[in-house]
Amino acid sequence: MAQFVLAGKTDCPHYAKAELLADSLQRSLPNFRIHKISILPDEWTEWLEVTCNRNGWKHEQSPLIWRELVAQGGKGMLIGGFSDFLEHCQGYYSITSDMPTDVMLSVAAENLETKMNLIVEEQHRASLIKPLHIWISGALSPTCHFLIPSLLSAEVFPHVSAINLHLLDLDGSKEGLQQLRMETEDLALRLLHQVTIHTDLGQAFQGADVILLLDECWSEDSDTENEDEEKKMKVKGISDRYREYGQLMDSRANKEVKVIVSGDSCANLRCSLLLDNARSIDSHQFVTMATQLENEARAVIAKKLKVKTSDITDVIVWGNISGSFYIDLQRAKVFNYGGAIKGPAFFSQPIQKILHDRKWLQTDFQELVGFQRAAVASKSGRAAAMSLANGILAVLKAWNGICGPDEVFSVGVLCSGFYGLPAGIVLSVPVNFTDGKWSVLSDVTVGDELKERLQLSARELKEEKELGSEKSHDCPE
Repeated sequence: MAQFVLAGKTDCPHYAKAELLADSLQRSLPNFRIHKISILPDEWTEWLEVTCNRNGWKHEQSPLIWRELVAQGGKGMLIGGFSDFLEHCQGYYSITSDMPTDVMLSVAAENLETKMNLIVEEQHRASLIKPLHIWISGALSPTCHFLIPSLLSAEVFPHVSAINLHLLDLDGSKEGLQQLRMETEDLALRLLHQVTIHTDLGQAFQGADVILLLDECWSEDSDTENEDEEKKMKVKGISDRYREYGQLMDSRANKEVKVIVSGDSCANLRCSLLLDNARSIDSHQFVTMATQLENEARAVIAKKLKVKTSDITDVIVWGNISGSFYIDLQRAKVFNYGGAIKGPAFFSQPIQKILHDRKWLQTDFQELVGFQRAAVASKSGRAAAMSLANGILAVLKAWNGICGPDEVFSVGVLCSGFYGLPAGIVLSVPVNFTDGKWSVLSDVTVGDELKERLQLSARELKEEKELGSEKSHDCPE
């Protein structure tokens, strides 16, 4: 079987002439097949260069004609332009073309009109699709690789028909983002409509419905002698970036955007800076992830009680997620505990009634949670990617209405006077999600000791903010 490919500019008369000759051959010869590629005039030069480079050809004019070696495999065999194709047809099939010039020009005009109509139709079809726009900053972080396959699903976004994913990484390479885009497209996820990549802030957060902020500043070569100076540079670098992020969100993102700040490095501060610079967006649209700390605490307790981590629920994280936090078990429960009292699978017991070692709970337990987080970060130089991705998905599902009304989450939010906490500071507190909104739990006790710990967290965050407001330097790589 002979299969030919005709490619040319839609307004090219020679392409029109070659097209009609090929149509005539296809009608009269049972084993002759033709495939046509019409290219807009302003896109022809770039398309021709890419195609010739890929196949190792040299050709400069429209049309470009080649024969596909269907039976043999390998790249196609270049025939050339219209004159070369005409000579080939005369030699092999004894068929020529005597099309008048006026007909040739008429067909060329018809080709261009048809192509433009097809483009208009495609644009109309595209306008009917209303995708959800998700932006991920720090897209080359390991967390993003774990996150994407589960993120673009009806399990997380049950009422969405299409998702446009925008991958932003200011510190990464364009090649790395291109590879991530290819991997994402290769997943063939049903909701995925489009993937775009960005290495600068030119289009950042445009039309955003969901923003997931994964980028942090890490210093792999820590100089203990200049630890204070290193921290100062890191905080300044983070502050500069997140102030700009907040300003861009304020002007470009949808006003109902959901913003999640994730990671170990200055998490509360980063969220606070966004809030300061995105004044037109409701503060309830910003949260900071404490889910990773929750899960780490659950793992420590589960090991102590010899149960599965999933058997521990309703652990609360208070305070500064990246600094002085406090793990509170006043509402925590354990299921399937093998103690003196047992019950069915839905039966639970308060952890504080089972763990009687108050000293361990107040000292060793709090330290163990911190050590568990530090151990992962020290080995990888980054936050625990799998745990962070899992926490983001859990909060997004809850925010989108996929959780029980009594399920408790710890997230960093802007304090507005609840629990007697200082207003205007982002602190981790317990919340419920209902109908796409979060609300602070009312039935928790904040005693004097916990208030003291939260005041310490508030002082830490104020100091970080003051540090970041000084004259900025670049964030260390």
